[in-house]
Amino acid sequence: MATVRAGLIQMALKADTGESPETIRDRMNEAHLPLIDEAGAKGVQVLCLQEVFNQPYFCPSQDVKWYGAAEKVPDGPTVKLMQEYAKKHSMVIVVPIYEEDITGVYYNTAAVIDADGSYLGKYRKSHIPQVAGFYEKFFFKPGNSGWPMFQTAYCKLGVYICYDRHFPEGWRALALSGAEYIVNPSATVAGLSQYLWKLEQPASAVANGCYIGAVNRVGTEAPWNIGKFYGSSYVVNPRGEFLVEASEDKDELVVADMDMDMVREVRNLWQFFRDRRPEAYEPLTAI
Repeated sequence: MATVRAGLIQMALKADTGESPETIRDRMNEAHLPLIDEAGAKGVQVLCLQEVFNQPYFCPSQDVKWYGAAEKVPDGPTVKLMQEYAKKHSMVIVVPIYEEDITGVYYNTAAVIDADGSYLGKYRKSHIPQVAGFYEKFFFKPGNSGWPMFQTAYCKLGVYICYDRHFPEGWRALALSGAEYIVNPSATVAGLSQYLWKLEQPASAVANGCYIGAVNRVGTEAPWNIGKFYGSSYVVNPRGEFLVEASEDKDELVVADMDMDMVREVRNLWQFFRDRRPEAYEPLTAI
């Protein structure tokens, strides 16, 4: 099995939150294009952007203005733009954006575009937090996409989004469906989260015998100032070892080569899938 080159882009907000969602979208899309071109020049084959990559993390507010940030998937302007760049660089791109299904029904979504620019499908964030400073249920309906595995030109790809990472069931569902590489685009700030950031996802990579790419934004975002988005985007292998890690405070593209033979090697060695007991877990779903 081939080596697959993964890339992650982390970025601070490049606009004023007082501007319109459409203006912010255009500024953020434009700001990402040089790094996407850099990824293409470096031979990245699977690229992932951060959660709702072309908007601020607006969930500290409960302002209906931000409903205007939602786009159609795949027919909105951002997915169309990223399809052009995926085809340009023969690169799979995971595009996390705010999705409008119908007026009044919005999802936190990641579109998956294959290396020929074709739209493969989408994952909608399943677990939606609602705690002080993170009023996501005001903006996002819980996802109904299930746990899709995307057969891309380079690997079997899964997507989880931010808060999802705290729930082991989705990682397992994606791995059992065949995912070899799972990306987790996030928007998470310093505090307890920063300790968990380097704990949970390597552990999930080990438990499921897969590569995981975790990408987080950087900087602070006025007027909410809920804390510092600490970047630290990284890729880990199926043994939970870090292959690459970004800074805490810079716009950055990080690149890692994934030996996909390690997925089979680790799953055959540790045999967690063989030894799991799904018939014994049924009571858990009733709690």
